[in-house]
Amino acid sequence: MVLSAADQAAVRALWRKLGSNVAIYTTEALERTFLAFPSTKTYFLHLDLSPGSTQIKAHGQKVADALTLAVGHMDDLPSALSALSDLHAHKLQVNPVNFKLLGHCLLVTLARHYPGDFSPALQASLDKFLSHVTLALASNYH
Repeated sequence: MVLSAADQAAVRALWRKLGSNVAIYTTEALERTFLAFPSTKTYFLHLDLSPGSTQIKAHGQKVADALTLAVGHMDDLPSALSALSDLHAHKLQVNPVNFKLLGHCLLVTLARHYPGDFSPALQASLDKFLSHVTLALASNYH
């Protein structure tokens, strides 16, 4: 699935609109992921996973920073996300399916907050982008 110039433009436009609120939405998406897919909590047993916790917000900020980095490097996601891929593959040993689950919950979260903007075309573009991010994050798994 190709991330076309139009897809990239749509994702960049959405990210500009999200502005400084990206971490709010990624945190909400994390909380949604933990509720909808409880098995994802196994990687975070050392954190306070209650909604709104400082630790969830901190991890939401990390996710926001990673996705913002990815938005800025859509033409070379594997290189841009290589360090994160290594971290998740070798140190944290996170099953890559969890990236897809989080991406799905981010789509739901953004659609909920931006219903007037979340056209089927934007959904498709964002879904493609998140799929490419997932592939890049899974690239260092052996």
